[in-house]
Amino acid sequence: MSFQAYLDNIETKTGLTPRQFIELASGKGFGPDTKAAPILEWLKADYDLSRGYGMALVHVITKGPQISDKHVGSDGAHADASDTLWLDGKASNPASAG
Repeated sequence: MSFQAYLDNIETKTGLTPRQFIELASGKGFGPDTKAAPILEWLKADYDLSRGYGMALVHVITKGPQISDKHVGSDGAHADASDTLWLDGKASNPASAG
């Protein structure tokens, strides 16, 4: 599953976009200097997100939308179209427009 697909699936499950999670995390005092554990505990307790899905949000909360270009343009299961994640909701993602 691509990194973006993880974020899109989180939105489907919770109804919240990645950007909304960043705002909620900020309100809880979570940001770039926060370790993964407290963020994962919050995501599990409040949204029942597993560690795998939670780690996708940990990345955007602590590092922003930029990801490694390792899988960008590849044909593998983890292929992403871009090295920048879309945080504003899957319905508005220009990469999804057909």
